[in-house]
Amino acid sequence: MDNLTMGNSTLEENTSGHRNQTLGVWTDYTFEYKVVSVFLVSLICGVGIVGNVMVILVVLTTKHMRTPTNCYLLSLAAADLMVLTAAGLPNITDALHGQWVYGYAGCLGITYFQYLGINASSCFITAFTVERYIAICHPIKSQFLCTLSRAKRIILLVWALTSVYCVMWLFLSDTTRLVYDNAVRLSCAYKVSRSHYLPIYFTDFTVFYVLPLMLATVLYGLIARILFLNPLPADPKDGRGNTCCKESGRGGRVTGGSSSSSTAASRRQVTKMLAVVVIIFALLWMPYRTLVVVNSFLDKAYLDTWFLLFCRLCIYLNSAINPIIYNAMSQKFRSAFKKLCRCGPQRIEKPASYSIALTYSVIKETSNGESPDHFTTEIDELHSPTNKYLPASILPCAKTIPHETISMLDRDVKI
Repeated sequence: MDNLTMGNSTLEENTSGHRNQTLGVWTDYTFEYKVVSVFLVSLICGVGIVGNVMVILVVLTTKHMRTPTNCYLLSLAAADLMVLTAAGLPNITDALHGQWVYGYAGCLGITYFQYLGINASSCFITAFTVERYIAICHPIKSQFLCTLSRAKRIILLVWALTSVYCVMWLFLSDTTRLVYDNAVRLSCAYKVSRSHYLPIYFTDFTVFYVLPLMLATVLYGLIARILFLNPLPADPKDGRGNTCCKESGRGGRVTGGSSSSSTAASRRQVTKMLAVVVIIFALLWMPYRTLVVVNSFLDKAYLDTWFLLFCRLCIYLNSAINPIIYNAMSQKFRSAFKKLCRCGPQRIEKPASYSIALTYSVIKETSNGESPDHFTTEIDELHSPTNKYLPASILPCAKTIPHETISMLDRDVKI
């Protein structure tokens, strides 16, 4: 893709392949363009930076938010911060000054972090899509594959690979003097000609946009078939558990069936939220990706100032809107955001909410001493009554669970 921080003159210079030659009369941006672009870019980037910083803080500082899915969302927030700061903020100075003001080192560094953020965000969207597919469509395998430690290793691998891949932009970027009849302007452009640049762009376009969206379409289709078309299968270990822990007595309010329905509703809600993130990513990147693809086959590139601004604003909005989606669609994130901002009354955190059937299943999984971190990705927002509201017919069964195990569950399973 073309550098998101380049002005129109730089884009045209890069497209035509001419360097350091007279380009006619230089004209500055109009006053209306400066006002609109500076205001909208500042607003979107400001909101996005604050929102993504909050996502990082709530996941790092809140114990029950440290789940595999949320670790991917934390890394996505870090990548979005790179895009907003490396691609968004330099456009403000470009609109005000009409040229590159960060020098040669700034050109290399900003271009590198710009592409690193863009490519890493695409990889993390793919990562949590695969994680959701395994957790829902292959629940047995997810107990070993969708763990917190494995998620951390995948995140480190993604950052390492994308960091190495983007090193090439340090050798492809350079500052360029644009000589006009009435002015000389400095820009941050590419060293390679258009014929050499297009294969690099189409590789990026395929690997970090087309393939992730194709994979997400297939996997979310399979997920939807499980969650929305077929009933959620019962826990495979429930059949081996104590029968008194599956059903309550007559008039009981908490049963294994209600736990399954609550878990299914929670899974649907989490999956919907992540699917919305993927859809927004596809839609907001589409104008810019389409523009560059079309310009690749035109003799004279289409470089309308206002349309370029629209394309760039869509990209910045994609990096800024994810925290808003989390707040709107996740009770966990909404509560964590409020706690971080100290908005509203502070409430004492309640113990974990789970039925006896679910408790028995978790005990089986924790018998080897490991924390069941994959459960925290599934029972995302359960709000069933705690043990003190259980009917008397269930309490005898609950008493057979050691106190130490209940303490462990309260620490590891609560949402």
